[in-house]
Amino acid sequence: MNRLRTILLCGLTLLGLMLCTSGCQPNAQKNDHNDKQNSGISMGKLLAADDALLQYHQVSRDNRIEFPKDHLPHEGYRIEWWYITANLTTSEGEQVGIQWTQFRSALSPPDTQESSPKSAWATNQMFMAHAALTTQTKHYSAEKFSRSHPEFAHVSAVPFSIYLENWRWQSETQHPFPATLSVEEPEFAYQLELNSTAQWQLQGDQGFSVKSADAQVASHYYSQPYIEVTGTITREGKTVSVSGDAWLDREWSSQLLTQSQQGWDWFSIRLNAQQTLMMFRLRGQHPQDSFYSARLMFADGTGRNINSATHPDDIVMQPISWHTQNNTRYPTAWKIDIHSENIHIATQALNPSSEMSLSTTYWEGPIKISGSHSGKGYMELTGY
Repeated sequence: MNRLRTILLCGLTLLGLMLCTSGCQPNAQKNDHNDKQNSGISMGKLLAADDALLQYHQVSRDNRIEFPKDHLPHEGYRIEWWYITANLTTSEGEQVGIQWTQFRSALSPPDTQESSPKSAWATNQMFMAHAALTTQTKHYSAEKFSRSHPEFAHVSAVPFSIYLENWRWQSETQHPFPATLSVEEPEFAYQLELNSTAQWQLQGDQGFSVKSADAQVASHYYSQPYIEVTGTITREGKTVSVSGDAWLDREWSSQLLTQSQQGWDWFSIRLNAQQTLMMFRLRGQHPQDSFYSARLMFADGTGRNINSATHPDDIVMQPISWHTQNNTRYPTAWKIDIHSENIHIATQALNPSSEMSLSTTYWEGPIKISGSHSGKGYMELTGY
């Protein structure tokens, strides 16, 4: 791939470039633009399990997720994120979606020889944040960068908070919910109240989520798909009330894809009030090389896993409509079948022009669901 288009590499590549080019500048911001940048960096080289990657902490089935500890950063791993999407309805009945993500990246492996604490400025930890607001006719997006430092970008335990400058997820206790999520940009803003009492969903095998048929690539991954939302959104100076449902994904790893994988198609789907579905396809160089995984989740905290290693023909994902934006062709409508769960649905983007035209380009936006189930969700497309 000539362009680095997958969000999985944002923290590793772009924050490193920022550090190298900005000298002592502690933080920087970059807003929405349409020009795409050729990084000149080979995805295969960045993702291969070479000796450098092996110096970072490695994902293992033996590492069990523990709360509230694992809500906090895992600085020995190369990259991780806190990822919130929400399907909302305004007081006027309009359907909208929001995205907020904070990425952490380690620019170098852990220093096991460190004998004394470093200054807060002498850090190899970088943060990047993305935010978006999507309507049927408009898609707003922005991004921010910063070194890890309590004055600019940080994750704290008590009370739990994550922030990069004025973008902030703020709780009043050590637990992530209830909390406020606030983003303010010149063209758009949102101020949301988030609340959930549901159990956490551990993706894959108790939070060990494989990304290839041989399980050689994996992440630690958990979700909270049952978050209630109220608040306000602002577009170009007009503020309206909203309510709806949000979804949190937490994931960390040091190797993200195999050398043959080119990107992914990821879905978070609310089938009804009691059932949600997470699913993704990691695309290989040939269709038969793609890896599929899904988890059907229930409001009581239980769930069932399906993947193409154990159920080769169970998950079928087929694009049925494409949309071109900024010279990139994205599959914005899909036919999805999970035969063992009697799920046979079609998805359609609320706004097909939902490309995140930021330093790393990808597609992310709300979707509508029809077929055996009717609902809403979010879709992310990388590597196109």
